Amino acid sequence: MIFSILQAAPGGPLTPYLQNPHITQADIDRLSHNLGLDQPKYVQYFKWLWRVVQGDFGWSMSNSEPVTQAIVERLPATLELMGSAFTLSIGMGVLFGIVSAIRQYSWLDYLITTFAFFGQSMPVFWFALMLQLAFSVVGITAFGYHLALPSAGIATQDNFDLGDRIQHLIMPTIVLSLAFIAQYSRFMRSSMLEVIRTDYMRTAAAKGVSQRAVILKHGLKNALIPLVTVIALTLPGLFAGAVITETIFAWPGMGRLFINALGQFDFAVLMGYLVMVSFLVVFCNLLADICYAWLDPRVKYT
Repeated sequence: MIFSILQAAPGGPLTPYLQNPHITQADIDRLSHNLGLDQPKYVQYFKWLWRVVQGDFGWSMSNSEPVTQAIVERLPATLELMGSAFTLSIGMGVLFGIVSAIRQYSWLDYLITTFAFFGQSMPVFWFALMLQLAFSVVGITAFGYHLALPSAGIATQDNFDLGDRIQHLIMPTIVLSLAFIAQYSRFMRSSMLEVIRTDYMRTAAAKGVSQRAVILKHGLKNALIPLVTVIALTLPGLFAGAVITETIFAWPGMGRLFINALGQFDFAVLMGYLVMVSFLVVFCNLLADICYAWLDPRVKYT
């Protein structure tokens, strides 16, 4: 389906060459023949599929490098950004959800709920630009010191500097984690409220078990089951990158690779990227099913 959709898109893999006045129609015909683009679509598909089975995703026409190499080079930057955002989202989302559930209808619950609606409604591109304006252009002044966070890139210098890397990570991580924290906290609150009202939770509390032990030992594991489904659906984004955020912050990751390939209709890179994401969607759903068996002893696979 992905192959057919990209083949039906206006233009084609040779679109960048059509904009070059020095390339004649004869050059276009020769390139089309050499790349096999003059063959029927089903022939192109099976040839592409045969190469993919052998581990060859083709050659990037925009970067002049193998697609696998282009993905491998940008994957560490995406994992660094998405991993930090994902870790922050899980920790804060679960914490906010638990606090909001056990303090239902309190001012803290209303505050967390308001934050969740804000996080889910906030446009990512606008929020990212506002952070750049506030913390990069204007900067932070406190205790006589002025600090301006880097507005773009992954590092200021080539050699690794942990402090510099963290400064570059702060704003993109906040932008990415905002929506995830809001989503996870809402699911966690709803799930925890259902668990709190169950008989085994009331029984544990009646036996004199402390509230912390009741929540963390008896309730949390069962309340995580619905959240696992949501996390499994968002895990592919950990490898796919964030297109808007990486573009705004000039982060050299998978999301920026995709948007550049889309702008130049780099067919091989687009196919490699989308196939990888499709595989991860299936794999993460399988991983979620395995987690169900660990969280709920009633679920058994034979």
